[in-house]
Amino acid sequence: MKIVFISSLFILLFVTASAQQSPAEPNWIRPENTRSPSVWGIRNGIVIGLWPYGIETSGEKQGGGPRGLIRVGYEYKGHVYLINFIAIEPVVDGKMEFSEVSPSVTDGKWGKLIWAGSDPEAGSFYPAAITRGKISHPDSLHPATEELSIYVFMEKFRNGAHPYLRLSIRNDRPEELGLQIFAEKNSAKMERCALTATMGNYSRLRLIHLKDSLLDSRKIYKNYDDIAFIDEPGKFPAEKLMRDRNGDFIVIAETNESFPSFPSLADWPQSSEYEKRWSWRYRPFFKLSQYWRKEEAGHDPSLHLRVNGRKYYWSVASPNKKDYVAIPGGTAFENFELREKFYEGQKFYFALSKKSAHELLPEKIPSTKEQVH
Repeated sequence: MKIVFISSLFILLFVTASAQQSPAEPNWIRPENTRSPSVWGIRNGIVIGLWPYGIETSGEKQGGGPRGLIRVGYEYKGHVYLINFIAIEPVVDGKMEFSEVSPSVTDGKWGKLIWAGSDPEAGSFYPAAITRGKISHPDSLHPATEELSIYVFMEKFRNGAHPYLRLSIRNDRPEELGLQIFAEKNSAKMERCALTATMGNYSRLRLIHLKDSLLDSRKIYKNYDDIAFIDEPGKFPAEKLMRDRNGDFIVIAETNESFPSFPSLADWPQSSEYEKRWSWRYRPFFKLSQYWRKEEAGHDPSLHLRVNGRKYYWSVASPNKKDYVAIPGGTAFENFELREKFYEGQKFYFALSKKSAHELLPEKIPSTKEQVH
């Protein structure tokens, strides 16, 4: 498949109109036309976007961080807050590649080019919306239920993997994003294609709820003091994961910090080192839980949770510790995802919720948990 790289000069010709709601569809956030930023979502719920546009400043090119990542945010009271990124990490013959650092074939720079479409035909890279997304009615018993969907394509990886995704949002589950994985015809056989939430330290996620225990990053990593990612604390197979009311597997992560009382998630150290890294300051005025969900029906027995952590905020891979600042409040979980062997059409759900873990599953999660892993 031919990738057409659009030069920065050509990109500058675009009119960078922000994604706006249409009077006929007040809840959906969709691009107005093919010159609009590639941002889709739902009011009072989840929002997604693709490089080169951010989702907090969608009209500003390259305002949303590195290439090779799906931006995930939350819209509330007319403003979209970037909360996390989702990376694509396919494995072929035991070799895993990372979409945000694997070089593009167009210019050799970090990050695969990613673009959207309305159907499974990939087409070529285009630095704006291409599609407004399709709205369908997936539930015949509830005809008012709507689903907004797009297909997301990317460059082929060096290990031969060539996945593509279908992303979807339903208006009856506005805080949840469906992510379905497929393989292009020219793809090497993938052993796994992980979709990982990569920026837990922005929300200072330190608590992960399992079936019979609570993972606390401050306890697990209490003796760690380095700038690298911290190894996973262990294996967490399906039988250790919680189930929701429908019997689906669910892993909820949240911050331990209070909000809005002091000290809180909104607080930021007042020093020159932290002033230079103001972009890491948590910007919403409310907390959000994050979770992965996997439907019980059809899941592969290899399903398991994988997490890692960081003590210091990412600093463009610098080897110098002086270029880093510690995460206020202590070590946090950085990546977390549900993994299983690849099969065509496998689907995961990622969510940002204003509800706490206890509010999401009050019958399973007490307000405080005594057992800590």
